[in-house]
Amino acid sequence: MSGPRKRYRYRLWRLTPIVAVMLVAALAGAWVGTRRPAATLRQAAGPEGAIAAPAQHTVAAQVAAPERLLTADSLLPHTFKPKLTAASAIVVDTTTGRVLWGFHDHDRRPVASTTKIMTALLALKALAPHQVITIDKSVPEVPLVREGLRPGEKVEAWKLFYSLLLYSGNDDARALAIASAGDLHTFLGEMNAEAQRLGLTDTHFISPSGVLDADNYSSAWDLAALTRVAMRNERFREIVRTPIKHVSWSAPTYSKVYVNNNYLLRTYRGANGVKTGYTHLSGPCLVASATRHGRSLIAVLLDDPNMYNDATRLLNFGFSAT
Repeated sequence: MSGPRKRYRYRLWRLTPIVAVMLVAALAGAWVGTRRPAATLRQAAGPEGAIAAPAQHTVAAQVAAPERLLTADSLLPHTFKPKLTAASAIVVDTTTGRVLWGFHDHDRRPVASTTKIMTALLALKALAPHQVITIDKSVPEVPLVREGLRPGEKVEAWKLFYSLLLYSGNDDARALAIASAGDLHTFLGEMNAEAQRLGLTDTHFISPSGVLDADNYSSAWDLAALTRVAMRNERFREIVRTPIKHVSWSAPTYSKVYVNNNYLLRTYRGANGVKTGYTHLSGPCLVASATRHGRSLIAVLLDDPNMYNDATRLLNFGFSAT
């Protein structure tokens, strides 16, 4: 029995170096396995030590570019005779954003109460129609055109929107701005941020009403682009196409009547908006919209003493174009 046991021990002794080598290899492999990811991570880290995701799972961060609201790739050659009297003008297809014709359409100009298109767009997103707004004490302090809002009175938002876009009350603009953002300064920041988000590079606002001209400007191009966005809002479309609106009011007023300043609604077939504006520096301004046979156009005329006549000619040209 002693012979076989010796031979068996001898064979185990002969295997010892092989087992040792295998153990060393296994330990080395484990060590390398634990070290390589750390090295890889160090190599992938940025200058501040930020760790990047593995290459096969990395998706490049895409910053959403602003929508291309207008395109001028296929302008239509046309000469108006007599010439339009506007300092700048444009007509675009509302559905496609195609610019059909333009004149000095990127000139930065004071745009008066057409500013209220942006004010309405933002406030409509923030305020429900029947949300009750308490009029801030600063609201009656705005200059020029006011409907006569009183500090502390409570008004449903929809009434202020009709006054803003039909009667063009500057006090309505401030009341909606404060109700939307909490204070006037914040709302102005939102106006300019939205202009930047929409790619309106010719635009800057310093009031929600446009009553102040200094540093409050836009262009025919930008106003057409902004209006194209605003007309996607059903509440906005409903308001700007309304010729006259009767509203009830609290005592001692009881009722008010808002008449739309946009005379084109009563003179041009298919007209359905949008906004007029005037200051001494801006001159008469008009953003107009019309729909015929399922096709919609937006026309903008800035500093135009014959804005309704020119809008008619510009829209007629647009509808006749193919």
